[in-house]
Amino acid sequence: MAEQVPAGVARMQQDAAKRGLDVHVVSRPPARSLAEAAGLLGVEPREIIKSLVVKHKDGSFFFALIPGDRVISWPKLRSLLGVNKLSMPHSDVAFAATGYERGTITPLGSSTPWPVYADLGMEPGRICIGAGAHGHSAFVDSTALIAALDATVADISDPEPESRPSS
Repeated sequence: MAEQVPAGVARMQQDAAKRGLDVHVVSRPPARSLAEAAGLLGVEPREIIKSLVVKHKDGSFFFALIPGDRVISWPKLRSLLGVNKLSMPHSDVAFAATGYERGTITPLGSSTPWPVYADLGMEPGRICIGAGAHGHSAFVDSTALIAALDATVADISDPEPESRPSS
């Protein structure tokens, strides 16, 4: 018997197909962190691209695609957009804005097609993004993804701060 494809994965795949984007979805065990997910997938954390939902001060949303070893740079993003306030919405607001739960979010198949900003630090080649359901990841070519989403590419991230040992 064939495995049932979760609705979020099917929605993501349908949108990718409409855009002519080749994605390869894999199932994986649950992960408690991005680093753990990278290990399960056999990739480096920088190869996993976080799809972050950001709320604009006007109440609209957009996606920020950030490599897994980096964090969003609020000053850079605010400067790029010419605003003084942006925020990360609560998980239930992000779900309402995209139709995806946090940890599964992807711009592909989002319930509303929000604008996409991709970090300049995304490496060309194969990357991994959320696939629309927990326990699934999607591999895609970064250049093709950026083109298919008509994403704005800009420097919008900073290196992940190094964790300091507690004293």
